[in-house]
Amino acid sequence: MASISVVGVSVCCLLAALSPALVQAEMARYDNYRVYKLNIESVEQLQLLQLIEHHSDGYTFLSDPVNLNTTVKLVVAPHKAAEFGEFNQRFSLNAEVAFENLQALIDRQLRGRRETFGWTAYQTLEDIYTWLDTLIEQYPDVVSPIVAGESYEGREIRGVKVSYKQGNPAVFMEGTIHAREWISAATVTWILNALLTSEDLAVRNIAENYDWYVVPVANPDGYVYTHTTTRLWRKTRSRQNVLCYGADPNRNWDYKFNQGGTSTIPCSDTFSGPSPFSEIETRTLSEYIRSIPNLSTYLDFHASGQLLMIPYGHTREPLDNYYELMEIGTKAAAKLQERHGSIYKVGNIAEIIYVASGSSLDWVKGTLQTPLTFAYELRDTGEYGFLLPPEQIIPTAEETLDSVIVILEEGKAMGYH
Repeated sequence: MASISVVGVSVCCLLAALSPALVQAEMARYDNYRVYKLNIESVEQLQLLQLIEHHSDGYTFLSDPVNLNTTVKLVVAPHKAAEFGEFNQRFSLNAEVAFENLQALIDRQLRGRRETFGWTAYQTLEDIYTWLDTLIEQYPDVVSPIVAGESYEGREIRGVKVSYKQGNPAVFMEGTIHAREWISAATVTWILNALLTSEDLAVRNIAENYDWYVVPVANPDGYVYTHTTTRLWRKTRSRQNVLCYGADPNRNWDYKFNQGGTSTIPCSDTFSGPSPFSEIETRTLSEYIRSIPNLSTYLDFHASGQLLMIPYGHTREPLDNYYELMEIGTKAAAKLQERHGSIYKVGNIAEIIYVASGSSLDWVKGTLQTPLTFAYELRDTGEYGFLLPPEQIIPTAEETLDSVIVILEEGKAMGYH
């Protein structure tokens, strides 16, 4: 096996930390940054890509190099093109160009901004919070404000509660715990709007017979950063050291913390944090979720991969109601496919994506024993990833709501509510 030199690692980390992505003066641009699609076929290739992920400037992964026999996407800066060409030849990566110009893809996501709130374009945090205020004013007997936590930079983790009558079982629905996964916030807001405005009988049934606690953006600092500074940011914005910022807020929860699928390197996108609940976002959000009465269902939205996942992420061993959740998930995925033909895989996190410990889904199930716990990896299966064009927002949300209806109906039939 060929050795992989790590000479100059500290310099690379320094260059990465001083890149435009960490300078808030202006939005980082990715003109002529290529996106490559790579199939990881050997241990040697996996080691190379993990070394690049942890230590090299000029490279950014759009999906994590975790397991053999998986496909990842890697962004390569223009000044790294020659070096990556050598890697490609030396390690037989067989890299395919997915996109010639990353900036063109980002520009496509940003188009369509309008004065009125809607789902033909992606929404800023300010837009979302202003819209929530509008809902509270329009539906005072049904919609009430909630503050589900706070952020490192002092922002509130805001949401709303939708309740048509007392005594309902509760559903907690959250999006954008990973900052760059904009489709999750858009999907959550679209579903929230449907709960209030749809005349479909199945939607009215779940809207009025459950109390909905809805948080569109669980990581507000990171989400703002993706709109103002660098589109590719994933983590929180807490300062870890002189060079590194943020922790992965979906590896920071106090359940099986650091039991696999995490990094202890502060600059890594999957850095779990120095300790469980080190991030104020996860700590305060967990406290709020714990306070919700009659919580029967937890729904968490991510992107991408078209997966419907159940706990756990630290192990492939079945949880107590694994087979019932798999039955519900399989029916939900079948219903989701009917509208637009999107195919979702169903399984526990470790089975169908990779080992990932310390997630919110695992904490809600493992600590609170919430019976119905599902996490979505929304569209798509690799073409755009979390850079999904805005014209796919509404189709994604429509099919997702179809599946949520099934989850609640099947859960009720099994006595979970």
